[in-house]
Amino acid sequence: MTSSLHSPPITTTTVTAEDGGATGFSDLHPYIIEAHILTRLDGPTLASTSCSSNALHHLSSENHLWSRVCHSTWPSTATPRISHIISTFPDAGHRTFYSQSFSLPSSENKQIHDLESENLTSPPELISAVDIHYKHKTIFSNVQETETTSSWFQSSPFRIDMIDPKEVISTPIKHPSDDDTCTDLIEHMTLSWILIDPIGRRSINLSSFKSVSVQRHWLTGEVQVRFTSILTVDQKRGHVQCEIVVTCGGSEVGEMQVREVSLGVEDMDGTHLNGRESLVILQKVLEGKRGNGANRGEIGRKRYKEFLEMRRERKEKKLRREGTLDSLCVAFGILIFVAFWCFLFCLSR
Repeated sequence: MTSSLHSPPITTTTVTAEDGGATGFSDLHPYIIEAHILTRLDGPTLASTSCSSNALHHLSSENHLWSRVCHSTWPSTATPRISHIISTFPDAGHRTFYSQSFSLPSSENKQIHDLESENLTSPPELISAVDIHYKHKTIFSNVQETETTSSWFQSSPFRIDMIDPKEVISTPIKHPSDDDTCTDLIEHMTLSWILIDPIGRRSINLSSFKSVSVQRHWLTGEVQVRFTSILTVDQKRGHVQCEIVVTCGGSEVGEMQVREVSLGVEDMDGTHLNGRESLVILQKVLEGKRGNGANRGEIGRKRYKEFLEMRRERKEKKLRREGTLDSLCVAFGILIFVAFWCFLFCLSR
């Protein structure tokens, strides 16, 4: 299905049996190219191919090709609701959607001047299309619609759940029993969380694709797999992380069950942002610059490590500041105490 991202330009020649001569690739019938070659390419390779020549650009722009790529990459996009929304995107729909959803949120986006006072022009709903793969096989795919206009949503901690509390998703994966099997999840489990603004016709993938951490609870045996996106906010908060947590438990026969798939937004102090603050950030991300998503997993892990380091430094700085204030308070208290006894001593003389 896929082809290398670094494949050389297409200069294939075909030797004919009649005269032993050679014909260029462009001499092939367009139907042969479109139906038997372009359909075998993945998204990045198809995009690269469209830049090779005007003829290939025309053939590679066919919407059915990009529809196939979207559905094979993200099975959740094949649902009627998502397919209809994608069809409203500009410039052939699926191609634009793939370009936006494959790209990486840029770390160079402008900071929000003030998160609390920023005017909010959010859409009435956001749609999440989530797909989880293990060793390139789909183990979870779902679509969730979230309304954003109620006061309850905007004032409560921002959280989107893809699975009902009483629901579990069975998988063929063996439930991790030690650190070695947890390492297997780090290497082979991937996740995509595409957030869609149906009114603005924009989308963004908030997942690091590969997990940034896997933790197994020593008592219950539950495993939490984390995926993140680190976003720039304002000078007060610095950065926030869109944290996606996949919680898995074991079944009676030893197979892993997906029990929770959730998204939340957390600042560098570990505080969960409410719905309104999160919508301001997500709206800026949807409208902001994008980077190349080819190395999403490696970039995501690097940004997560940098975020943890900034969080550690911020915590240490806060502790030092609090320690300095405590010392000043103690010194001031001692000074008042000494002054009081000096005053009493002077009165007694």
